[in-house]
Parts: sequence; C-alpha cells; structure tokens
Amino acid sequence: MRLRTLIDNINYIDLANIEGFCSEIEGISYNSKKTQQDDLFVCLTGEHVDGHEYAEEAVANGACLCIVERRLNLDIPQIVVSDTTEAIAQISDLFYSSPSKKLNLIGVTGTNGKTTVTHLIQRLFEAENQQCALIGTLGNKMSSDDDYHDAKHTTPQAPELQKLFDEIYEKGIKNVVMEVSSHSLVQHRVDYAEFNGAVLTNLTQDHLDFHITMQNYFKAKAILFENLYSGDFAVINNDDEYAKKFKDVISNGVNIYTYGINQPADVRAEQISFDDRGASFVCDIKGKKYNVNLIMNGMFSVYNVLASITVALAQGFNIENSIKTLETISGVAGRFEVVTNKPTVIVDYAHTPDGLDNVLKAAREITPKDGKLICVFGCGGDRDATKRPKMGAIAEQLADKVIVTSDNPRSEDPQQIITDILAGFKSVNNVVVEPDRELAIKEASKIANINDVVVVAGKGHEDYQILANETIHFDDREKVREIFAGV
Repeated sequence: MRLRTLIDNINYIDLANIEGFCSEIEGISYNSKKTQQDDLFVCLTGEHVDGHEYAEEAVANGACLCIVERRLNLDIPQIVVSDTTEAIAQISDLFYSSPSKKLNLIGVTGTNGKTTVTHLIQRLFEAENQQCALIGTLGNKMSSDDDYHDAKHTTPQAPELQKLFDEIYEKGIKNVVMEVSSHSLVQHRVDYAEFNGAVLTNLTQDHLDFHITMQNYFKAKAILFENLYSGDFAVINNDDEYAKKFKDVISNGVNIYTYGINQPADVRAEQISFDDRGASFVCDIKGKKYNVNLIMNGMFSVYNVLASITVALAQGFNIENSIKTLETISGVAGRFEVVTNKPTVIVDYAHTPDGLDNVLKAAREITPKDGKLICVFGCGGDRDATKRPKMGAIAEQLADKVIVTSDNPRSEDPQQIITDILAGFKSVNNVVVEPDRELAIKEASKIANINDVVVVAGKGHEDYQILANETIHFDDREKVREIFAGV
C-alpha cells in the first residue's frame, strides 16, 4: 500500500517526518518483535501494554512508519491519531482493499453457544452446496472438513482478521460465519468488517472483570447489531431478557428474525424431550411444523439449533434439508463431548454460571435413576470473581457430588479462587476440594459407578493450563480417557 493512499484515507491529527521516506508499506505490525522491513507499526495502547514503549524496537526491526497517539522521538514518519485501536482497523481494511464487502459475512455473538452455532451454520451452508469459512474460538477453517488454524483469540486482531477475509475471498469462498466477542467489539477489532447478518445467542454474566457492569457488556455486544444496514438481517433469541434491548438498537430496514421456546418467535421449539439418544422437539417455523430428532443433547443444544435454523430461514435455505443436516451432527469439540461411557464422562467448556447451569441440567436429563451426577469444575484466575460463588451454588444445587478444583489460575492463588467458589455453597457435605486438576479427575473416577454421569467443566477443547509462571499441556479429554480407562 502506498503511503500517500494511507494519508489520504485515514483520520489523523498530525503528521511528522513524512517527506523523504519509504513510499510503499509492505505490512502492518503491532508486535515490535514480529515487525519486518518496511512494515507500518501501530502503537496500540492496551490493558497491560503500551505499544509506544516498543516503537524503537520496531524501527530497529525495519518499521518505516509509526501510527501513534503522541509524537515520539523517532527518525521515521509518524502519523498521530486519536486512538490507535481504531486506526489499525481502518488501516487494515484499507490495506486489504475492504475484503469483507465482497463476502456474505455473518457474526454470532453472545455469552454461550457462539462456537456451536457458528459450526452448525457452516454445515448448513455446505448442505446448500455453498462453501463457508469459519472463524472462532477453536480457530479458522475453510470448510467443515478442514483442520483448524490459529486460535489466539476468539476474534482475531484487525490485521489478521482483514488478511483472513482477503484469503477467504481469494480462495473463491463467498460466505463466512464468525464468532464476535464483546472484547473485539469494544477494542475495534471488527471495525470496518461489513456484516450482512448478526446472531444473538444469549446474554448472561461473564467478562465483568473487563466490562464491570452488565449494561456495559450489553452495550459491547449491541455494537454488532447497531452496525447492520438496511437489507441485512438480525437473529435474536426472544427468550433472552435482553432481547428487546437488542431489537431496539437495530436500524429500520434490517430484517429481524426471532427464535425461542418460552416466548412467541418466528422459529419456536415445542414438545421438547431428552433421552440418552439426544434431544427431540417439534419446530414451528411461522406456523409450519417439523419434527426434529437430534444426536446433540440438552436444552442449550435446542437453542443452538433454533438459532442456526433461523439463520437458514433468513438465508432462504431449504428448511427440511437444513433440519436433516442438523440431525446428523453430534456436536463440537469440548462442547458436551461424551469422552467415555460406563460411567459417562462429559467434557464441556462451561465457564460461566449460565453455562454450568445448562450443562448440568442437560447431564441430569441423561443420568439414570439409579445413578448420580458428579461435577468437576473450577474458575479461571484474573477473571470476574463475582461469578465464582454463583457457580458454586449452581453446582451444589444440580449435582449430587461436586469436586472443586483449579481451571486456569493464572496469577491468582488457586486456593483463593476455590475459597471464592465455596462461598456459594450452603453446605460442604457433598464437596471435595482438590486444587490439582488431574487429581480432581482421579477423585471423580474413584467415586463414580458405571451408571453415574461425570461432568468435567471449564476447559472443554483447551489443551493447556495457565499457571502463575508457565503454561503447561493439559487436556481434560486426554486425562479423562487415561484415568477412566480402567474404570
């Protein structure tokens, strides 16, 4: 990209040392260690790091231009902007020639269910013989048969995201479904990404360490819907208590579709039942009824399927074909994943009060009358501490036996996190405390009988554990297979 093109197209406050330097920019960088020759370096100001402090290193590594919020003592050109996090999104879109405008881009946001819903939508596009790329927590993949690539964030930073959009377009893929996190919305990572559709799964407590209040959390999620244009579509969970607030921010001309169970909706589930084979229900789509028999289980799976069917409706897909496709899907890695049988051990990513509530209720549905439900879980460190006692109370209420352990303690004392969780229990009679996660899973194996159901919650697909000074390999699924193999 030419420097002159950049100057003519971005919002800036001031320019410095522009004349006499490189006229062509080869790439965009915000990590000084990864900066290459003739890169543009953006000094991002984040929660913990100020990129301005690394500008000299970026220059030493070849940066030919810096985007800054304040002038620095550098010999290369500088463009001063009011907010570098906004500027990097605008520059990235410009650098890659606005690739999202050439795509049918659908964003899925919400506290729980984003990963599963995006995977279901990808499969529904493919059932219509349309290619669809996926971007999210597990990584990005160009088709459902593809391997996952790069999963540093649920939603990538703007340069990586726009580059990915460009790669998808160059591969001839026209459809993209992606998870859109609340962090990415307020941190401007998806600015200039032009969405054709947006999906709300739900809004329950999470990330309050970052957003502080639920109102702020709502406002962050609402950005995705505020930026829809006339002719775009929005899919809203009508059962969610924030449904009306989301609909209120959507502009006139945007097509709104709703789904739900308890409230009237365009796509509604009735006569829901669960057994060890999965979930079954009657799906009422604007008065027309379809029988649905899923391999997936739990009420949360019903909601996820309703969301994807509603997207199919919005996209004009063949609904009968969509339902048949959904009936063949067993689930997503680390989401209510049955790892072993006799006893049944389920690994799930549930790390919020609502998520744990949903998973334990679903597990209860498949727990035999002569069996008990055992829950192994912990809470992450350096995250919203107020949800810890709430999750403790939910585990106590819904499980017969609870083993409280560590999740990703990060810089916090694991024992303090556990103490916070235990504050939510009325009694500790049915609680075992074991900070070592592997030993906690072993404890579950000792007390579980063949008719019991064990839920190991919190990490799901993750294959690591973040401790104070290191990140170690740790995969709940691997440990469950290893430990329960002899049970």
